[in-house]
Amino acid sequence: MGKRLTFILGGARSGKSTYAQNLVEASGQPALYVATATAFDDEMAKRIEVHKASRPAHWRTLEAATQVGEAVRAEGATDWVLLDCLTLLANNVLFSLPEPVDEADYGAALDSEIDQLLDAYCAHPGEWVIVSNEVGLGLVPPYPLGRIYRDALGRVNQRIASEADVVLLMVAGIPMTVKSK
Repeated sequence: MGKRLTFILGGARSGKSTYAQNLVEASGQPALYVATATAFDDEMAKRIEVHKASRPAHWRTLEAATQVGEAVRAEGATDWVLLDCLTLLANNVLFSLPEPVDEADYGAALDSEIDQLLDAYCAHPGEWVIVSNEVGLGLVPPYPLGRIYRDALGRVNQRIASEADVVLLMVAGIPMTVKSK
């Protein structure tokens, strides 16, 4: 299919990850699954195991909580890269910073992470699919750190969407095309 970036957004349990995985799997080509989740508790560990079990056995998995662009570059070329998800990557960057978190420092750290990710995409010959939550449709978080996170993720989502060839919004398991080149 050639070089293309597909960005899949949606709310929690909207079907983003399943759709992304099915899209890549349907190609029948080799894929690198980039997992940004870390198991901070038993419930998250179980979610990670369910995701792992659902992936095709022939896919390579790269677990990278941060420095994702560098990690993908180190893996080398493949036909597809599926990054799931940008939401947790933004979370990981946030929680890597000393408290109290300064909004400007977080923005700079997250921008650097996204710069590296987009550089890796540009240098990579394959198709990419990036998954992220659309958190701007929900309630305004009642605490400052939540608002900083929500705002930063919204800016990152805008940035990735502007670079993407295709942007899909998942609603109740149904993909809605937001952008298509």
